[in-house]
Amino acid sequence: MEKTTVQQQRFQLIELLAYWEGRINTKDLEQYFQQSRQQSSQDINAYKQQAPENLNYDASLKAYLPTEFFNLRFVSENVDDYLHWLHFGNLKKHTPSISETLYIPSRKVSPVIMRGLVTAIRQQKRIDVDYISLNNPNAESRIIAPHTFINTGLRWHLRAWCEKSKAFRDFVLSRFRGTPELETKTENTQEKDTAWNTQVTVILEPDPRLSPQKQAVLVNDYQMQNGQLKITTRGCLVQYLLRELQVSTKVWDGTPEAQQLVCVNLSDIKPWLFEG
Repeated sequence: MEKTTVQQQRFQLIELLAYWEGRINTKDLEQYFQQSRQQSSQDINAYKQQAPENLNYDASLKAYLPTEFFNLRFVSENVDDYLHWLHFGNLKKHTPSISETLYIPSRKVSPVIMRGLVTAIRQQKRIDVDYISLNNPNAESRIIAPHTFINTGLRWHLRAWCEKSKAFRDFVLSRFRGTPELETKTENTQEKDTAWNTQVTVILEPDPRLSPQKQAVLVNDYQMQNGQLKITTRGCLVQYLLRELQVSTKVWDGTPEAQQLVCVNLSDIKPWLFEG
């Protein structure tokens, strides 16, 4: 039974990388599972026996590429599976669970787009890709230089230099369209993203309109020190942090029971807010 579980995890990794990154080779399995090249080669051959129509070997790239008939058998087509593996470095385990997670509808992302973005990040290249937004629902070509995928809680974003805006911006991952085209190397790498590299501390306290007893509940919930919760994050993530904690930058907007927490150093974090 244990052998089957380990082999299934290897098949999952093969599909994740082939489907979302557009290639898989023995080195990927060697590095992830800390195993020999021979074992990795056996795993790929075993996978090909299970799904003979899915992979073709490209000698020039020394890698297996997904065919146009690729059919997922061991992972879902939900991009969250790949992004969570990418973020946490762990495959989804198929074991009995004593916990539950609130289901949030996933947003559709094309594997063709993901392959292009992943390649652009790893090769530090610019990429030409169409993008839509609520302000501009018509697809518009953007040349960007992406460097990081960001999970902001309810959705995934892409942090990238935008040549149109001439600044680093956050792009909603599900709003890319078309077939991306890789361009030349970029000089606008992660190291030049000031908002990404600046650490900002957000200081939160219980809403002072709450009774002392209710404030004490929050102090205990968040294990506050001296009545304060200090969270340090990247400058470009400050607004997302406040959103997830339902902290209004207008302080007295909601009822104290609904808001619960207030930010007491708004003047310090104001340069990093993009609304309110």
